Amino acid sequence: MVVYRVAGASEYLAITGWKVDDIKLAKKAWILPGQKCNKFDICPVNYTFEVQAMSAEKLPFILPAVFTIGPRTDDDEALLKYAKLISPHDKLSNHVKELVQGVIEGEARVLAASMTMDEIFKGTKELKQAVFNKVQLELNQFGLIIYNANVKQLVDVGGQEYFSFLGQKTQQEAANKAKARMMGEMGAKEREGHTLQNAAKVDADTKIFAKKRQGETMKQEVEVMTGVKIFENERAADVAQANSNLAMKKANWERESKLAAVEAEKAVAIRDAELQMEVEKKNAERQIEKLKGELLTKATVDYNIKAKEAERDLYMQKKAAEAELYTKQKEAEARRAAADADLYAKQKEAEARRAAIEVEFYAKQKQAEGKIALANADKTYISSLLDALGGNYTALRDYLMINNGVYQDIARTNADGIKGLQPKISVWNTNGEGMGSDGGAIKEMAGVYRMLPPLITTVQDQTGMQPPAWMGVMAKNTDM
Repeated sequence: MVVYRVAGASEYLAITGWKVDDIKLAKKAWILPGQKCNKFDICPVNYTFEVQAMSAEKLPFILPAVFTIGPRTDDDEALLKYAKLISPHDKLSNHVKELVQGVIEGEARVLAASMTMDEIFKGTKELKQAVFNKVQLELNQFGLIIYNANVKQLVDVGGQEYFSFLGQKTQQEAANKAKARMMGEMGAKEREGHTLQNAAKVDADTKIFAKKRQGETMKQEVEVMTGVKIFENERAADVAQANSNLAMKKANWERESKLAAVEAEKAVAIRDAELQMEVEKKNAERQIEKLKGELLTKATVDYNIKAKEAERDLYMQKKAAEAELYTKQKEAEARRAAADADLYAKQKEAEARRAAIEVEFYAKQKQAEGKIALANADKTYISSLLDALGGNYTALRDYLMINNGVYQDIARTNADGIKGLQPKISVWNTNGEGMGSDGGAIKEMAGVYRMLPPLITTVQDQTGMQPPAWMGVMAKNTDM
């Protein structure tokens, strides 16, 4: 299913899948079948950390810091890295937070280990810039950029009071300077009283001493004022830094607010344009449908009918081909099964024939052995008979034929040969009785006519054949 996706003002679409070699980033795109689209946010996120580090003197301390980090939007390659490595995870998840925290803590600890505590305390800006640069180099491989980094006041680790001592030392120096100033004023007043009392006596000495003390007082006052001014300048610098940070944050907040307002306005305009486009699309579709209904109804119906018929024919042909293929497969399987069964039956039949041949061979072998033994016995018997008959073969033959019933079998066979015969014997006389000796040819003709009826009757009785019609019909039961 094709879907049209649009990303928000602070979002991107990450598209992978079909026709996309690696990953494609876009603000809006058609999502085709076989593609996957993930939407990810590019707004920066604030990460607050308290990095525990150690200086070159092996003194531990805590470096509180706030980093505003987000994806780099001005570099397509960096944005691709962010989409691959970071976007699958929530920006506020422990995975991303631990990744950023590990980079920041590692670089901060390395830099702190190369600096003394005084350098760290006095060079907070330099430490911040160095950490910023080092961390940014590491974050480049993830497509991230540091929008803002703020390092707060350094804090002692539990059980350590180094920064507290430094603060107390600064306060003590300021108090000492103020106390020295106050004592100088009191000494001046006392010296002024003594000078007035002893004006007459030590006027010259007092003036010299007053000048000397005045110079020393002015020197001390200048030193105290210088220290106070330095302290005031440092505090003013801290206040200016704080004001600058506040101004930057206000500017960022104002920029983000304006950007959000612009994005919201643009989003409304984009949505309005999309809705207008949808309305225009619906109107165009309605006009197209109307034109189709007015001009192309019949062609569309014919096309749909032909398409359905073609689909039906194709479906029927496909089903017929599938049925034929299934039938042929089943026939092939049946033929293969029949061939296997036939082969098995023939194997079994061959085995049975081989067993029968072996049995028959064994039987014939045993039969031959029996015949050989019987022939040997007959040979011994005939030899003994021949010896008993004095070598007379004719007497031996007659004895064997009588003993074996040969003459009885011959008589029985001859009797069976004529058994059931019913011969018909016809006797006729052709001696010419009743004719005179002078009959001549007439006598011969009469003899022939007397001979024909018995002959025909005999043929009919023996063969069942009837005489032809021109020879006449023989009367039944005619005695010749």
